[in-house]
Amino acid sequence: MIGREVRLAARARTLTGPTTGLAPGFVQGNLVVVPADLADDFATFCRLNPKPCPVIDMTEPGSPRVPQLGDEIDLRTDLPSYRVWRDGEVVEQTVDISHHWRDDLVGFVLGCSFTVEEPLLAAGIRLRHLAERKNTAMYRTSIACEPAGRFAGPLVVSMRPLNESDVSRATEITARYPLAHGAPIHAGAPEQIGITDLSTPHYGDPIELAADDVPVFWACGVTPQAAIARARIPFAITHMPGCMLVTDLRADNARLQDTVAD
Repeated sequence: MIGREVRLAARARTLTGPTTGLAPGFVQGNLVVVPADLADDFATFCRLNPKPCPVIDMTEPGSPRVPQLGDEIDLRTDLPSYRVWRDGEVVEQTVDISHHWRDDLVGFVLGCSFTVEEPLLAAGIRLRHLAERKNTAMYRTSIACEPAGRFAGPLVVSMRPLNESDVSRATEITARYPLAHGAPIHAGAPEQIGITDLSTPHYGDPIELAADDVPVFWACGVTPQAAIARARIPFAITHMPGCMLVTDLRADNARLQDTVAD
């Protein structure tokens, strides 16, 4: 599949689950939608926390369009599943947010580590969640993000179990993609970053480690959802963890900070 085909499947409601492994070679993105009066604070939160929140595009107030990422993209319909938030609580999970869209909403598309799964596979690095047809496992950590206005909270990470011999190579590969979270923030010893039980992720699916595996943790674009919950802002929309916007950008573009971010 290419990016547009994934989006059309989401728009047609034939795809309502995670996008990991779909449209290899295309940039995927997390979604955060906030009212315009909070957009500057959220943009600052992203600037201060570039590992979990690399902004690859944002909309004008009231517009659901991100033409730099794809001419036909509609943020209201083109992700497989969304979360609607009120006062810091998820009040609805839906496949279409058109009825929630307002003229004062600003959408942010943040980079996603799903973008770098193809180059990892091409290097011969096995990704257990893909082999098992699961979503990635995601955890809230004890690492605090830099606050901005009402936004603050813990860093969220995604975890991929890797063979110990693959960790340095995976680090080298993902470091080339700063707009897809870049290199891991930690490997091994999950308790050092406040994760006490790998078998119960806060988001996504548990992935069992083999005897020779090391848990490797990347900053994750679900981090803003933890900040939204902590801030208890009146209204927000996000993607359902794992259910990304798949763009028309080729993944190699994520290496270039100025391709989209400026």
